[in-house]
Amino acid sequence: MSEVKLKLDNRRRGAFYVENDGKQVGEMVIGISETALTVYHTEVDPEMEGKGLARQMLDAMVAYAREQHLQVVPLCEYVHLQFRRHPDEFEDVWKK
Repeated sequence: MSEVKLKLDNRRRGAFYVENDGKQVGEMVIGISETALTVYHTEVDPEMEGKGLARQMLDAMVAYAREQHLQVVPLCEYVHLQFRRHPDEFEDVWKK
């Protein structure tokens, strides 16, 4: 299982990402404000699709939002779909 990492710039923009053999194979682009974490886009390398990488990044992002007491604004189609499919799992962090 690949480790999900977070990189942020000084404006609190960045991504959760996954590497495989030193190459980035998945990315969830985010921005953070005082109270919210906005997810803009999630992408997984086509060769790595179906391995659960998007879900790993989703889980890492939600854990981070909970730790930092942030509400998630799911502008990304994938994240929004997961939030709608599993509302009980994400109710505490979902900013509707």
